[in-house]
Amino acid sequence: MKFIDPHIHMVSRTTDDYEAMAAAGVVAVIEPAFWQGQPRTSVDTYMDYLSMLVGWERFRAAQFGVRHYCTIGLNSKEANNEALAKPVLELLPRFLLKEGVVAVGEIGYDEQTAAEDRCFRAQLELARELGMLVQIHTPHRDKKRGTTRSMDVCEEHGLDPRRVVVDHNNEETVREVLDRGFWAAFTIYPKTKMGSERMVEVVRQYGTRQVFIDSSADWGVSDPLAVPKTARLMRERGIAEADIDKVCYRNALDCFAQSGQMKESDWLKPAPIDQRTLFEDNSVLRGQEPRVENAPEMSIGAGVEN
Repeated sequence: MKFIDPHIHMVSRTTDDYEAMAAAGVVAVIEPAFWQGQPRTSVDTYMDYLSMLVGWERFRAAQFGVRHYCTIGLNSKEANNEALAKPVLELLPRFLLKEGVVAVGEIGYDEQTAAEDRCFRAQLELARELGMLVQIHTPHRDKKRGTTRSMDVCEEHGLDPRRVVVDHNNEETVREVLDRGFWAAFTIYPKTKMGSERMVEVVRQYGTRQVFIDSSADWGVSDPLAVPKTARLMRERGIAEADIDKVCYRNALDCFAQSGQMKESDWLKPAPIDQRTLFEDNSVLRGQEPRVENAPEMSIGAGVEN
């Protein structure tokens, strides 16, 4: 079975994670721009981070047989730093139309402040103007109100719910998200948010229409194998294979394929892996024997312009 992890922060993960994910059947990942655990101090550091998402990380994933996509946006937590937020919002169009960018995201609310609301609305307008999908981060606190408010604001800005992913759902939010026609994504964490056991019951109760899961694995306690592990538990609990495929692969593909940037042939007919390849003179190797698949000549990565 093939898997997609449509929300994972691979800049915080290791090459061992890429290898383990590929071995478990993960063929593609989507990496949302997000808060890195420490406040950024200038727009230049944000620009370097976004450059990494569309450049180095895309290259690094391919070196281990995983297709990498990303979403670009100003996250809700840093929207409250208004001195940073303004120039970052001005920077976003420079990255949103780059290859492999499938949505504006992850954006939305954290503490549901006025500053967050302004930045959320500005980015929804940007998505509308560019005809892009949206990936929403729902708040960890006061989640139900924040989720409803997020969808209300999307509708105020004229966005089609079928082009908006509402992430970090739980049992309290899923019914309204689905009833209003949005995509409902669920983060599977080892200890908090949705666990695999709870997700099995969500699928039993709500079905698989516009439902998919992700790991949101980052620099904290999290599991980059959450999607295949949840699939295994679903199988053990008697969930049909077709339903597992929808929740762990097909629905995420159908959703993000609307971007025009993501298609199944990207991993069904991939370019050969050649770990001799460099990206701006850098290699993923540290003395290991390079993995080479039918690639007779060494190629040099040209990098990505900012």
